[in-house]
Amino acid sequence: MSDRKIRVGITHGDINGIGYEVIIKALNDPRMTELCTPIIYGSAKAAAFYKKTIENAENFNFNLISSAKDANPKRVNLINCCDDSLKVEPGVMTLEAGTAAAEALRTAARDLKNKEIDVVVTAPICKENIQSDDFHFTGHTEFFAEMFEGEPLMMMCSDLMKVGLATIHIPVSQVSNSITGENIINKLKQLKQTLIQDFSITSPKIAVLSLNPHVGDGGVIGMEDTETVLPAIQDAVRENVLAFGPFAADGFFAAAAYTKYDAILAMYHDQGLAPFKALSHDGVNYTSGLSIIRTSPAHGVGFDIAGKDKADESAMRQAIYMALDIFRSRKIYEQISANPLKTYKRETGAKDISVSDLPDTEEEKD
Repeated sequence: MSDRKIRVGITHGDINGIGYEVIIKALNDPRMTELCTPIIYGSAKAAAFYKKTIENAENFNFNLISSAKDANPKRVNLINCCDDSLKVEPGVMTLEAGTAAAEALRTAARDLKNKEIDVVVTAPICKENIQSDDFHFTGHTEFFAEMFEGEPLMMMCSDLMKVGLATIHIPVSQVSNSITGENIINKLKQLKQTLIQDFSITSPKIAVLSLNPHVGDGGVIGMEDTETVLPAIQDAVRENVLAFGPFAADGFFAAAAYTKYDAILAMYHDQGLAPFKALSHDGVNYTSGLSIIRTSPAHGVGFDIAGKDKADESAMRQAIYMALDIFRSRKIYEQISANPLKTYKRETGAKDISVSDLPDTEEEKD
């Protein structure tokens, strides 16, 4: 594995939210540039504005660069993606801020595709003001899913638990029709692969939550869990996925049953995120299943506290740490999964050997 420090692209999110505050606070530690090379995609003007609002940040500086290739591995670098006329208005939702957030995302995604950065960490965006003719995604997950190969699985991760979602940003009225056996089996397979490849967990155990309260109470509160969820779990088990359930969500979290499993598959957004955020102070949103690595702090734009030096940077710090850990885990997984015969052939120039070339008897061996 290369000794070069991992290049972490960090998008600034909505400039009128808490993005810059958590970014500056998380990177305002010289040990961070010992771990990685941070490259912020954003606005020099907004960065300078928020630096003045943060206590103990007077000695924090950005190294302005025009390309990720020019990043200084010992500094916090910043690529200016926005016009200097950009107006910073903490706590105010503006179209200008949405445009600036989208431009930073597109620039970082381009560099990620060109391998000029290794991973990306995204500060929160406002899903309302970022919408335009050029940006029509309901979230970061959908944006990166269109840009890169793979099938996205939205995950919330912390030291306490990892939660994957069977459905993501869709109306609650559409959830039931979106829960199919095929969908659940695919998500369970994805979750298993992610736990092995990205988190180095062997033989992961996955708990599956029921769609309906009380697992449907034998059909009194719906038949989806009996007719769809349970058979999907059984089929997944036959395909070597250690899946268990379905479990009623309220009792599952109340009894701390999540401590017995490596991950949880929730049926819809709030079923998984509400308990996760209540229990995990520094949670991370991870878009698994893609060819690239993208993480984000598991909180919103925080318009109500923007510019007041009240934002907690711990989730942003953990998002950076997790991106680094996943990058290393994938490298290790690639190495241990590689075919050693192919490696030998590549390094020595040896020709392919078929079974028919091998001697069958002791006499032939002589």
